[in-house]
Amino acid sequence: MSSREDETLARAAVAALVGQLALTPKPGLPDPRDLGARATGEDHCSLRWSARALEPGLAAMAAAARRTGSATPGLRAELGAIGRSTEHSVALAGGGHRGALWVLGLLVAAAALEPRAAGRDVTATAKRIAAHSDRRAPRRPSRGSSVSAKYGAAGARGEARAGFPHVRRALEALAAARTAGVPEPYARLDALLTVMSTLQDTELLYTAGPHGLRHVQAGARAVVEAGGTSTGAGRAALDAFDEDLHARAWSPRGSSGLLAGALFADSLPVLPVPPVRAGSPVRANRP
Repeated sequence: MSSREDETLARAAVAALVGQLALTPKPGLPDPRDLGARATGEDHCSLRWSARALEPGLAAMAAAARRTGSATPGLRAELGAIGRSTEHSVALAGGGHRGALWVLGLLVAAAALEPRAAGRDVTATAKRIAAHSDRRAPRRPSRGSSVSAKYGAAGARGEARAGFPHVRRALEALAAARTAGVPEPYARLDALLTVMSTLQDTELLYTAGPHGLRHVQAGARAVVEAGGTSTGAGRAALDAFDEDLHARAWSPRGSSGLLAGALFADSLPVLPVPPVRAGSPVRANRP
């Protein structure tokens, strides 16, 4: 893999993030209507701009994985250092995406380690990277880790160490919707709601507590059980759910980052496999 392939992976990850930003309506989450129709505290245009600010950091993560060649503690520490630097750059660009950076960073690194892997295989490789602790991470607990400890939620770290089960759930929901002939925007919304229906979102736990989390999970499940966002009943349930979350100022941000990860894994470019040099150990590639 070369620097060009590193940049290709980074662009694909940013495109996945921008793609999920374009979906509407996203219950409790910023979407294109925020350009003028609503006031949510997060301007959609700013979020799109800051999403593109992730690209250099994601390319650096891919390069680090390619250079290291395996899921080592050293790679995990380097990814953490790049991620913290990228967070600072994105903050200067005026946006967030911290959760999406964590998800996409690990998946981009995994894709760089296994150029022929796709979908679920990439999440398995990301799991091997996340199994290591970041020895350079700040010692002070983050808000997410504090909430995880308080409520026993898996949190972002637990999600990664489990191999991103909600990214896999989103991939399954996308495949099922497409097989049923559901148009792509609705298939993606259905995948988002599938994630929201079971994810222990630490952002929601912080702002709304366990009761609020259960309320959001039930609302997402109701849309899916009504037939999904491509049906009349499902669309009505989605609109009501969206209005309810905005009225309560509850935002299931963790789900949007995981959907971006699923969209990245779903559209992962097939990269050339570098030739094995004489005397180098042979690494098996998945078909």
